[in-house]
Amino acid sequence: MFRQGKARALIHNLRLAAMLSFVAGIVNITGVFAIQTLTTNVTGHFAFFSEEFAGGNYNLAFAFLAYILSFLAGAFASGFLIEWVFRRKPEISHAAPMLLEMIVLVLVVLLGSDNVINKGQAACLLLFAMGLQNALVTKVSKATVRTTHLTGLFTDLGIELSQLFFYKQKSETQKLSKSIRLRLVIIIFFFLGCVIGGLLYQYYTIKTLYFAAASLLVALFYDNLRLTFHHYTRRLNAKLRD
Repeated sequence: MFRQGKARALIHNLRLAAMLSFVAGIVNITGVFAIQTLTTNVTGHFAFFSEEFAGGNYNLAFAFLAYILSFLAGAFASGFLIEWVFRRKPEISHAAPMLLEMIVLVLVVLLGSDNVINKGQAACLLLFAMGLQNALVTKVSKATVRTTHLTGLFTDLGIELSQLFFYKQKSETQKLSKSIRLRLVIIIFFFLGCVIGGLLYQYYTIKTLYFAAASLLVALFYDNLRLTFHHYTRRLNAKLRD
């Protein structure tokens, strides 16, 4: 799922897209319900910043600016951690930002439940977590997968669906089909995350973020299990050849 380099295939991107889009959907709807803030993208926050700044509401304006910078800080931290770990243990370079994202999500629950942080601070932490995740999937998939917002995805999907009417060669249709399939997986699993997260929120409120953190843990465990199995079979095959 998190494999990098030339060996990366469509199935790796599909697994990555499904799991992390699902997580983003849960975080998105939990943020809307718990703190009335969109926490998986920054597009709207630029508009809100401009509106409040133009109206002279500078405190609110700079609160939205803090949201934007929190997402940027998360993306920076993710890129830095991936590069730093990659130089030491490339096979687990993805683990550091994922673990940090899990810690941030759990902290939002713990601190938010006890009112240690206010809604604005919780929003900054969630935007930081989504910056971490978006940079991670962008880096791992070489910008093929984006899991935290859908505007660009729907644009690309619309373009590619229209191209099906014009590109008829087998190689072209296969490439388009793979890309469309990937975008549909991201959209569907983001939607599922929102719906399931919304249902869970009715019972667990902000603790719904625990389910997002648990999903990340499952993804890490699954990927580590597959990596261990791959190394074992490769060593076994090498011994059999000898």
